[in-house]
Amino acid sequence: MAEQPVVELEAISKHFGEGSARVDALREVSFDVFPGTVIGLRGPSGSGKSTVLNIIGCILEPNSGRMRLNGELVYDGRWLRTDLRSLRLEKIGFIFQSHNLLPFLNAWENVAVARILAGASPQQAKDRALELLTYLGVERRQDAMPGELSGGEAQRVAIARALANDPRIILADEPTAALDSQRAGAVMDLLRKVATERRTAVIVVTHDEKIFNRFDQIHSLRDGAIQLPASEAA
Repeated sequence: MAEQPVVELEAISKHFGEGSARVDALREVSFDVFPGTVIGLRGPSGSGKSTVLNIIGCILEPNSGRMRLNGELVYDGRWLRTDLRSLRLEKIGFIFQSHNLLPFLNAWENVAVARILAGASPQQAKDRALELLTYLGVERRQDAMPGELSGGEAQRVAIARALANDPRIILADEPTAALDSQRAGAVMDLLRKVATERRTAVIVVTHDEKIFNRFDQIHSLRDGAIQLPASEAA
């Protein structure tokens, strides 16, 4: 039996403002993302990349279209869930360019807090955090504060935090922008590992040309629309 997409976007549109001030940020964007794949979203500033990511992350509401996440229809002209926070905790992990680690928590605590927010006990959360830091090869830095971590180490901790609740979808916003080629490649290798071993769908917004060859597919956006066929990769 063929695998079903983890992310399904169907004619998703988004605009800001009305009348003469209206800006169409997305124009009927459609694509699927399957388990175990790493997908890139690229395009110039203002092309709609981050808007797509924020809609998939249930942070920004579309104006029209349909969206399924892990088989659940979550948007069909309106949100079909009243508690979007719980939806995000259940299905989605986020990775940011600036890591967004809490500066007053050490590495394992930064990972554990995501698990605690989902209802785990402190001990369960710590166990999960240490498991993930070991999985990502940064367990020796588990007690380090964010300011003591290198850029690559901080990004590994951020990836661990994104995995804390076993999401089927990982959304990464410019995860390699602040890294040199070697460290950027290492981060993409980790995202590939996560996608392959955990059957996760990984979607990366990037301007970083040095990682374009790391994707299974790249969707190029311009003026809110996908410019390349969904099957075409860079």
